[in-house]
Amino acid sequence: MPAPSVTSDRSFVRFWIADAVSNLGTFVSTLAIQLLLIDTLHADQRAIGFVRSAQWLPYLLFGVLAGVVVDRVRRRPLLVAADVLSAVFLGTVAALALAGRLTVPALCVLVFLAGSASMFFIAAHQSFLPSLVPVTSLPTAWARLEQTTTAAQSIGPLVGGLLVRTLTAPVAVLVDAVSYAVSAVLLATLRVHEPAPARTEERHVWRELKEGAHWVYRHRMLAPYAVSLHLWFFANAIVSTVLVYFAATELHLDALAIGVVLAAAGVSGVVGAGLGPRLARRYGMGRVVAASGWLSPAAYALLLLAQPGPGAIVWPVVANLVFGFGLGVRGPLDMSYRNMVTPDRLRGRMNATIRSLNWGSISVAAPLAGAAAATWGNRVAIGIGIAGLAVAAAVLSLSPYREAELAPVAPA
Repeated sequence: MPAPSVTSDRSFVRFWIADAVSNLGTFVSTLAIQLLLIDTLHADQRAIGFVRSAQWLPYLLFGVLAGVVVDRVRRRPLLVAADVLSAVFLGTVAALALAGRLTVPALCVLVFLAGSASMFFIAAHQSFLPSLVPVTSLPTAWARLEQTTTAAQSIGPLVGGLLVRTLTAPVAVLVDAVSYAVSAVLLATLRVHEPAPARTEERHVWRELKEGAHWVYRHRMLAPYAVSLHLWFFANAIVSTVLVYFAATELHLDALAIGVVLAAAGVSGVVGAGLGPRLARRYGMGRVVAASGWLSPAAYALLLLAQPGPGAIVWPVVANLVFGFGLGVRGPLDMSYRNMVTPDRLRGRMNATIRSLNWGSISVAAPLAGAAAATWGNRVAIGIGIAGLAVAAAVLSLSPYREAELAPVAPA
């Protein structure tokens, strides 16, 4: 049967719009901050790696605690507060840059604070959606959000590249700050019944952390999925840390051309997200996710074919088209499955446990990638990332997750 429609639900639509606005700003500043480092602060690969590390370090330090917090409080107020703080911290980055007073250490501090706010936002965001739509509608709802995210991924870098070229990188970062403020207003006016989590005397932070970790790493399907995803994030961070610097300094692409390269992943991701649920119904969710995992190393291998000159942009665009399609296919399926098989009281901790090691690994991989690129060259660093992505795909393909299906499972 076709998945139930969620677009007639006003609460979901408002949530959807807030998500779209915020994601658009995020993809604008993702490019803008890297170009700010390269063009304004004249940073090398090592400095870029340190800034990326600072952005994701909160997930490694206390990401799992965010899951405990999310499971103890109402999630909508947490979403609003996190959006407001993100707007303040990124607005400060833009203000300091416009005043000519931004330094790499100051940027590290501010992106660390913004990353901390984002960490709580995403922990609540991933666990809040099941409160808005029925469990049976989750694949459709996640597909809509994934399509919007990938659309923002295609438009955001183009807007970011254009803003950097015409108005400077600090203005592009300011656009992201404004997008967080708009998202906060939309979420604050969202009408949804969200009962307070039940209070129990047995609550203990360490016990709750262990319970969340045990649920993930003792689960027959979630355990190999989580390990594969951790490896994927680490390896992907190696490539993504070097990619913009490689495109700007070795391929000599300007800001708008780099925006086109990054946007390509969003274009194909929209197509992939739309096809994902249908492919899962026909071939099985686990098989589709496992197969799509191989598209990441295959896509990045195409980057190594790129050479400076009139056609320098071609292979990076093709690579990102393939990469984005793979992510688009698996994104809504991944999120739907792990939330379906996890009881509500554990969703915050489950998502935070997986996400903390996923994104926390970027704080380790990014400086290593910067050092490798500065020492051996950008292409060697990209090759190391490709090898890691192939290992991640193999782990999932050889695991029981290949047989996973999108059907609710009774809580353990």
